[in-house]
Amino acid sequence: MATGAFGSHGLKNRPDMSADRVASFMTASHYAIFNGLGLMLVSSHPRFASHRFAGPAIALGGFLFSSTIWGLVLDRDRFKPLGPVTPLGGLLSIAGYVMLAF
Repeated sequence: MATGAFGSHGLKNRPDMSADRVASFMTASHYAIFNGLGLMLVSSHPRFASHRFAGPAIALGGFLFSSTIWGLVLDRDRFKPLGPVTPLGGLLSIAGYVMLAF
């Protein structure tokens, strides 16, 4: 929630920040919250709480996805090499959710 508040209040006042970049930051913040809620639900379910792949994949994937977007929005030049990590984080997180079906 703190990143969402920072994105909606702190970034809008920066002269170098476009509306698209703020929207990207907010998207990453929303996904971080959704994955956190998903992890809470997974950990509270008796069948899924002990799943060896799902929880770690959702946590790591969500972290990689959101943190690389935040980095790219805040300092694109410094974090540009991490750009390809963003979709990998998303895929890892999705794989974690899919594995809950097995």
